[in-house]
Amino acid sequence: MYSKNAWKKYDKESIKELMKFNDEYIEFLSENKTEREITAFSVKECKKLGYKDLNDVKSLKAGDKVYAVNRGKNIACFIIGSEDILNGINVLGAHIDSPRLDIKQNPLYEDSEFALLDTHYYGGIIKYQWVARPLAIHGVVVKKTGEVINIVIGEDDKDPVLCITDLLPHLGKDKLAKTANETIEGEGLDLTIGHMNLNQYKDSKLKDEILKLLKDKYNIEEDDFVSAELEVLPQGKARSMGLDSSMVLGYGHDDKVCAYTSLRAILDTDKVTRTSCCILVDKEEVGSIGNTGAQSKWFENVIAEIISKMKNEYNDLMLRKTLSNSYMLSSDVSAGYDPLYKGVFEAKNASYLGKGLTFNKYTGARGKSGCNDANPEFIAKIRKALDDDNVYYQTAELGRVDQGGGGTIAYILANLNMNVIDAGIPVLSMHAPFEVVSKVDVYEAYLGYISFIKNIK
Repeated sequence: MYSKNAWKKYDKESIKELMKFNDEYIEFLSENKTEREITAFSVKECKKLGYKDLNDVKSLKAGDKVYAVNRGKNIACFIIGSEDILNGINVLGAHIDSPRLDIKQNPLYEDSEFALLDTHYYGGIIKYQWVARPLAIHGVVVKKTGEVINIVIGEDDKDPVLCITDLLPHLGKDKLAKTANETIEGEGLDLTIGHMNLNQYKDSKLKDEILKLLKDKYNIEEDDFVSAELEVLPQGKARSMGLDSSMVLGYGHDDKVCAYTSLRAILDTDKVTRTSCCILVDKEEVGSIGNTGAQSKWFENVIAEIISKMKNEYNDLMLRKTLSNSYMLSSDVSAGYDPLYKGVFEAKNASYLGKGLTFNKYTGARGKSGCNDANPEFIAKIRKALDDDNVYYQTAELGRVDQGGGGTIAYILANLNMNVIDAGIPVLSMHAPFEVVSKVDVYEAYLGYISFIKNIK
């Protein structure tokens, strides 16, 4: 159903399943805030359903279910179809990184009886949104011995939280005269982590007290920050929002909402005609670079291994044919139409909360710069599949033509000659510490992803 209010589809009984699904999503979003946490969650869920590690499988046949993990921050889950894989595969692809602050490699310092950690922001944050709010630290510290120490500070009710302080308005004349982008500078996003120095010696330093605490509680020494990956994130759980509980307020809907619904779509599907895959990648918010981003050759390598284990032979032409014949939904969110900021949207081509799965034929900026522009033949296939399955969907652009723009991983997979289109849900307050989505859109996305897996050929 195109561009209609999706809530009207549901009666009192069917709404229960929608709300149950969103309760499970809220729990996922609250407990899995980083790429590593989501990958570990995904592996656990795969194993529950009998998926096997691709490394442990010598051959593959129709009906087999396997997964592959890349450096603890990517996962690809496959259901092997009955059709020849050279005819292509159906792919759901989402990213699991979100805007945040990263702790620097030499971060700890003391100033004016405060201990602080230096940070470097990751992705397109609005800096002033990150001050004077409770924050948590998630991540890993890897010792020289190879020991991996998992860190979560601030999420348990017994934990202290952390904070970046802000200037009081009484002394903020000069600060408030700056543009919003300059009000808080990147080097001013330092995390206050301590203030108590009980050592009676005159030359004692608060920094030393903090290092002792880190050593005693976490077995971390100052040099260990060099081989650490620690993310500063908004503290707290995702919550139902609105007096009618129709929305979800939480950190990282972009793009964890599409990651979760894509993963669930694969895991809740038993058999397929075309081999189908859900891939969750890292680094989209900074350009999809590196060996865990979508530009990595890892996904191609995994598909090559799948082909080899299905056909007991392999050559590069097989891989190229498979990729060229494949269809993909780049499962990524869109900017939801916000009645408080109407001026940046073109109303006829905007994404509205409550109208279901959103397709962006192209993203990019201004003159479609940097976009993937999906072929209409592919879009027609999707329209038919969704209409046949009574899935509600809409189309959108990312704001007014000259207002700005953005991108996803779509163009990267399109470079492999796949048919690709962006397909996610609308989000309010995108890239803020807490974002907003509609529960009906979350559920319609899940249903739409299942329809894509089963019906596109």
